[in-house]
Amino acid sequence: MKRSREKAASELFAALYPRLAGWCRRLVDDDGTAHEIASEAFTRLWARWTSVEEPRGFLYVTAANLVRDHWRKLERERLALHRVTSEAAVRPHPEQADPSVRLLVQSLPERLRVPILLHYYADMPIREVSALTGRKEGTVKADLHAARELLRVHLRRSLDHTP
Repeated sequence: MKRSREKAASELFAALYPRLAGWCRRLVDDDGTAHEIASEAFTRLWARWTSVEEPRGFLYVTAANLVRDHWRKLERERLALHRVTSEAAVRPHPEQADPSVRLLVQSLPERLRVPILLHYYADMPIREVSALTGRKEGTVKADLHAARELLRVHLRRSLDHTP
């Protein structure tokens, strides 16, 4: 039993790790961090191997959460650096708002963020996103639409405020 479990885990790793790591790479823009996140997702899957019904979905949702944590950490670091440089008066003029899509996606509520990450960043069809999230296809489509609208509004607002 243990041998077949290890074989199944090994086959799953070989089949899914490259794509998962590549997906993470597009989200975090750093090879090392992407591999750390993908590896951590597999480690967490292995710890729950017998209780996870859909390993692929578990991996992508776990990786999405780890990416979100990474983005939050980067934002905290950016804010701390901004605070330090502002207090030291190194920068007399404030930084422009960052209209990057990554930060905007990060700011979406989880209900909208996860379908965006899975559909647009992991190239999963709506049917698969529906299965992985446990939502109906129509709900996934509505969430994707709502997320695109929010992103459009935020981008427009960011662009309108730049000189």
